[in-house]
Amino acid sequence: MSPQLKTGQKAPDFTLTDAKGAAVSLSDYAGRQVIVYFYPKAATPGCTTEACDFRDSLPALHAAGVDVVGISTDPQDALQAFIEDHQLTFPLLSDQDHQVAEAWGAWGEKTVNGQAMVGTLRSTVIVDADGTVRSAEYNVNADGHVARLRTELGL
Repeated sequence: MSPQLKTGQKAPDFTLTDAKGAAVSLSDYAGRQVIVYFYPKAATPGCTTEACDFRDSLPALHAAGVDVVGISTDPQDALQAFIEDHQLTFPLLSDQDHQVAEAWGAWGEKTVNGQAMVGTLRSTVIVDADGTVRSAEYNVNADGHVARLRTELGL
C-alpha cells in the first residue's frame, strides 16, 4: 500500500489526460482549491452516485472557488461514456498505470465482495490554493460523502 497524504504536506503534482485526450495537471489549479477524488471504476453504482453528487454540487463549489477533478484507472473512452451518460461537468482523468493513485496514497489492498484485491481506494483530497493538502480521506463511502465535504468546506 502506498503512503497516504497528510494535512499540510505539498500535494504531488501530476499530469494526466482527460476523456478527450487533453493534458491536465494539478498545477493548472494553482491559486484555487481543488478536490481531487479517486474512484475505482466509471459507471459502477458507488462511483456514479459520487460523480453525480459532485456534478450537482458543482455550482456551489465553483462559487466558493473550489474545483473538482476525478481520477480513475479507466481508459479515456470509458471516461467519455461516463461523462456523456451522466452529464458530468468536471474533468475525469485517466491514470491507467495507477502511478498518480500510488503517489497520492489511493492505491492499495481492499476487500470487494468478500475478496481481497489491490486497486483504487475511494479517496478524496482537498488541496488548498497554495498546493498543500487541507485534508485527505481514504476508503470513503460514496453515499453522503459530497454533502459531508460541502459541510467541511462551509458550503
